[in-house]
Amino acid sequence: MAVIDEHLIPSSSAGESSVFYYKMKGDYYRYLAEFKTGNDRKEAADQSLKAYQAASSTAEADLSPTHPIRLGLALNFSVFYYEIMNSPERACHLAKQAFDEAISELDTLSEESYKDSTLIMQLLRDNLTLWTSDIPEDGEDANKEGGGKGAAGEDAE
Repeated sequence: MAVIDEHLIPSSSAGESSVFYYKMKGDYYRYLAEFKTGNDRKEAADQSLKAYQAASSTAEADLSPTHPIRLGLALNFSVFYYEIMNSPERACHLAKQAFDEAISELDTLSEESYKDSTLIMQLLRDNLTLWTSDIPEDGEDANKEGGGKGAAGEDAE
């Protein structure tokens, strides 16, 4: 984490690399939160959330909705909400918003990123299909450990 915080993030001037490194930091803390317990889990989840939020603000400002890094961030951030925060409603909202924004700009996709972007969009849609059944009918997120039925979402690497 020190390398990311002390070298990679400070040296990244372009929005794309900044989003990439904050996403990476969020992913690493999410992985830690998956197996930690108690306060250690809460701390890892908090750090993951902060990193994903930083990545999201930069991505929304600097990257198009169809950019593979922005889509990968949305995919992994939604998995974080589903798996770590036990919040299928927030996970679905984030995934659906990213998918819908990308669909509306599909015609602007560059040829070199077409394959990557459409693959991640398919993963977003797959997770939405999987998770929609875990949203309680009253609209409130489940407040239980383990995230619903235990079905893990797919994420970008």
